Amino acid sequence: MGKNRIYCSGPLFCAEEVGGMNAIAKVLEDAGFQIFLPHRDGLEAYVMRFGNSSFLSTISGIRTRVDYAIFSLDVYELIEQCGAVVCNLNGRVPDEGMIVEASLAYAVGKPLVLFKDDARAPFGGYDNSMLTSLVHGKIFRKLKELPSVLKKEMSHKIDLGPLAGDLKKAISYGKRISAVMEHLPKSVGKKGWSEKVLNQVIDEALKEK
Repeated sequence: MGKNRIYCSGPLFCAEEVGGMNAIAKVLEDAGFQIFLPHRDGLEAYVMRFGNSSFLSTISGIRTRVDYAIFSLDVYELIEQCGAVVCNLNGRVPDEGMIVEASLAYAVGKPLVLFKDDARAPFGGYDNSMLTSLVHGKIFRKLKELPSVLKKEMSHKIDLGPLAGDLKKAISYGKRISAVMEHLPKSVGKKGWSEKVLNQVIDEALKEK
């Protein structure tokens, strides 16, 4: 596990959302942290280029495999590779994937920081208590605070909880996907991957032991 590596979770489905996530990553990287940003470093960088309409028709034959591969790689990074998780709550409602990732971090005892500088909230100005209670209501509102907040949260002893069997399998598969991706030509960015290359990543990861 990388003590200085941070998993950044949040919405990433339009330019404004991507910009917000990039801003969080930059503040942390400028402070010396290493960052895993799913839309930049994960398999999301491949599928996001299709958009909702063409995505289904283009790779519908492997959609289920792609979804599980994305899940597995992200879970592996979150639980095994990163020392803490920062979740971006901005938006009319919190991003669904971010809620899952925040819950996973909480369940295994990973340091978790919630950030929000958006005035919108669904319940009379408050976010859902099932989410905010993961951090006892502590939500940080200023980007510049994040590095110091993370350092404080990560200074506590981490005692990771036990993992369910299916989660262990996903982490193992995500680790193999990460290893396969490391050996792909760096000259071909993920946005240029063909369906054939994505299939190769998934198939090779399945072969690895």
